[in-house]
Amino acid sequence: MNRALTTLTCLLGLSLIACQPEQDMSTESAEEKVSGEVAVMPAPQVAQTTTQASLLSEPNWAILFAGHDLSSFNIVGDAEWNIVDDYVEASGDFRSYLVTKGYYTDFLLQAEFWPSTGTNSGIFIRNDSPDEINASGGYEINIRDINEENPQNQTGSIVNHVPPSTNILTEEKWNNYEIRAEGNRIVAQINGVITADAELDAHQSGPIAFQLNGGHIRFRNIRIRPL
Repeated sequence: MNRALTTLTCLLGLSLIACQPEQDMSTESAEEKVSGEVAVMPAPQVAQTTTQASLLSEPNWAILFAGHDLSSFNIVGDAEWNIVDDYVEASGDFRSYLVTKGYYTDFLLQAEFWPSTGTNSGIFIRNDSPDEINASGGYEINIRDINEENPQNQTGSIVNHVPPSTNILTEEKWNNYEIRAEGNRIVAQINGVITADAELDAHQSGPIAFQLNGGHIRFRNIRIRPL
């Protein structure tokens, strides 16, 4: 009798094991796969442009304009200066200026500029007055590719002081101006080419101004480093 009960118990146990549903391995594998994919997928990041990154990372440079606001400037004149994408622009038959709130003596200035055809513009340094910007009250490094009346004052010149050493055409494209003022020496470069190099002692310090004097001008990536 005991042997029969033992045999019956074993048979019932085997039946229960046989009837137990198989484990859903496919679900487990899918979960492991999804978990693995999530673990190795990094969150997307927005990279800065090379120019913006260099502007913000290089030491000793003060950023005057990097596409965000005009808090470093006062506007003189009637033109509207508007920020579009990463640049500031003005257009029309106006004489108007973006004038820095700070005064600068010895410095290295870098700025990118884009003039439309026929534009008259320029960058003024060491201005005597922040309210009256002109070539006699400071030094104007010119942006004017075509100046038939005064070719000595074309793009790259220091107006009324030094003609451009070479004729560089800058209209309808982005260019880089680098202006170095140290002591009495002023050196201007466009796209890496020196266009003016002079010893001038009439003006020693003052604000910097970016001009519209007719046409359409854009500026971007403006920065300065004291010397």
